[in-house]
Amino acid sequence: MKKENRNKILLCYSIIILLMMIPVCGIIYHLVDNTVISADKWNEKANKELSEMVVINPERGDILACDGAVLATNLRYYTLHIDYLAEGFRDDTLKKYIDPLCDSLAKYFPRRDAKEWRTHILKPLDYKKRPRYYTMIANISYADMQRIKTFPYFYKRRPGKSGLTVETKLRRVTPYGDMARRSIGSVGQHETCSEIHGISGLEKALDTLLYGVPGVAKKIPLTKGIVNWTDKPAVNGFNLLTTIDIKIQDILENELNNVLTYCDAEWGVAVLMDVKTGDIKAISNLQKDEKRNRYIEGMNRAVRRFEPGSVVKTLSMMIALEDGIVSNLDEVITTGSSYAYAGGRAISDSHGVASMKVREVIERSSNIGMTKIITKKYGEDPSKFYERIKQTGFLDTLRTGIAGEVPPSFAKLKNDRGGRISLSRQCFGYNSEIPPLYTLALYNAIANDGKFVKPRLVSGLISEEVDSTLPVEYVRQQVCSPANAAKLREMLTAVVWGNHGTARSLQDKKVRIAGKTGTCYMVSDHGGYDSRKRLAFCGFFPAENPVYSCIVLTCNPRQNAFGAASTSGQVVKNIALKLYSRGMLNNSSDYHADAADQADKDREPVFYAALNRDDVASLGRAVTGNDRTRFLPSPAVHEKGVPDVVGLGLREAVSTMEKAGYNVSFTGLGHVAAQSVAPGSPLAAGTRIMLTLKE
Repeated sequence: MKKENRNKILLCYSIIILLMMIPVCGIIYHLVDNTVISADKWNEKANKELSEMVVINPERGDILACDGAVLATNLRYYTLHIDYLAEGFRDDTLKKYIDPLCDSLAKYFPRRDAKEWRTHILKPLDYKKRPRYYTMIANISYADMQRIKTFPYFYKRRPGKSGLTVETKLRRVTPYGDMARRSIGSVGQHETCSEIHGISGLEKALDTLLYGVPGVAKKIPLTKGIVNWTDKPAVNGFNLLTTIDIKIQDILENELNNVLTYCDAEWGVAVLMDVKTGDIKAISNLQKDEKRNRYIEGMNRAVRRFEPGSVVKTLSMMIALEDGIVSNLDEVITTGSSYAYAGGRAISDSHGVASMKVREVIERSSNIGMTKIITKKYGEDPSKFYERIKQTGFLDTLRTGIAGEVPPSFAKLKNDRGGRISLSRQCFGYNSEIPPLYTLALYNAIANDGKFVKPRLVSGLISEEVDSTLPVEYVRQQVCSPANAAKLREMLTAVVWGNHGTARSLQDKKVRIAGKTGTCYMVSDHGGYDSRKRLAFCGFFPAENPVYSCIVLTCNPRQNAFGAASTSGQVVKNIALKLYSRGMLNNSSDYHADAADQADKDREPVFYAALNRDDVASLGRAVTGNDRTRFLPSPAVHEKGVPDVVGLGLREAVSTMEKAGYNVSFTGLGHVAAQSVAPGSPLAAGTRIMLTLKE
């Protein structure tokens, strides 16, 4: 019996051993095959795998304002998903905490109320096939993501039990919204690869500096497997220090927007430069959004060509002074009401006089006067006028870093009757196309004693190893002599302050402005000029010691104001006064010149209040011993109800709401995507309105 059992046991063991030997033999066979028989094939495959190089994308550099404020940067955004099939996920646990969870979400993320959040989170429980990657909330900041992890249900609960997963994505953001957006530019994915490159503005023009240099990683075998090993580290892009001044940019954009709204223009562009350095301190391009009846950042027309109108007369007068065509500014020119040069159609002045002095040609903006001056030398050989303009450097490409920049275009004139007639028009603004930025650069040179400094948007490069300041560059060291520059400044000052100036409405004793108006009829779609106008004002301030130069171009105003001075010139004046009031023109910040002469009682404290007059009056008596208390009225109900601010940047939205009498809270980043109260609702003033921002 024992022997029989022993035989059975041995048989069983033999069978088990035989069965075990089958996979062992297989393993031995594959081992021999891989290491001996097919070694070459596997070595080739391994070498191919290890030879693959992985590109390490560099971190894109930031674009900074002149004071270091961030205009464009990379930020990580987070999207939270819930895995309803996670191993430790329990329906009853989620339902237990759903009410306090939704209350917390509604408080910090009011894009949904508590009821809507409850529906949103519990909805996947009713699906036949529950999702593993259900989006709970998208595009939130790191701080918001960390806050959500402290909410009921998610707090101290492992991802395997809560189902919470986090997806991160790097995005390019502009913290100041639309401020100088066209000049800063934007980025996007390259057509042929997954790399992110600039597609407009500075982002595109200086992409090679901002993008950096990609690194390379190779694969190496370690004990735990094949890993990426950095062979050549990526070099991050430079941070670009721009010349944009946030405070001046804010002033310029608001003043341009206000005047465009007042005159209902199609679009407008404004650029402000530092006279000595050529630093572009502010630049704005606004165009009318007819659907929403507001102005938005449009195409960068500062570097696009337009017929300049009378602002080009300053260039012609500069050439006349430099060439000695005129030397005595008091020389009298016979003008009259019309002048037919070379048998062409008669040239006229809007306010023609029998005669005027040379110094008055710019002041009166005389087409006839400028024609007689320029044709005096160049009438016999019009082609030389183009060559003379080219000598000034005015036709050179400035290379400011603004994408889409093109140089001025002047027609090359023939030495015949047609060329002479064209010359008579070209010298006062026709037969040529000039970008506003180039016109500004010329006026800036006149303000800068003839030093033709090159406009620029970038003043420095910053990285871990480099902190460089780019030098000021010149188109020409002297485009005209300091003496002639002084004469031109005198003429441009007379445009505003002279008895016959075309911009006398811009006079203000606090800031003396000098400049030139320009009006140009626009070409219709069917050819020829129509009734629409482009209105320009280019100048500098203060006139006696220029700090800034500025150009504004307004297209087709349709109400209230229709002249170059009352539209574009008014923008320049408003900007100058705002800078003066803030002490940004090398002056005291006290707006009132006679502040030192005010009586002592006028310098005593003033208290402001909106509601309880008795309490504030008591406070005033307690502190000052008198009843000198001034009250701000309580906000009135907005006549048209709550304003519509969807689509605006935060700065514009808050300003609009507060002007209407409402308080504002907000959440998120970017533009206004939603407001808690519908536009036009008859809501009482002082009510708080929640704005939801989204990139």
